[in-house]
Amino acid sequence: MTMVQKVLDAQRESREDIREIKTRLGRLEGDVASLHVFLAEQSVRLDRFSDKLERVERRLEIVDA
Repeated sequence: MTMVQKVLDAQRESREDIREIKTRLGRLEGDVASLHVFLAEQSVRLDRFSDKLERVERRLEIVDA
């Protein structure tokens, strides 16, 4: 009976560990998703900045032929 109790305790601990791991993994997935969104936003901003710079160069007539 003691051996069965030890197995059940170990199983319970394993379940708790797995629950914690799932929670932490979920947070990591959310963080990675947020980073993807941030990088996409930065890419859009850089594209807009590039467009603005090209317009300035054209106005100042400093564009290479």
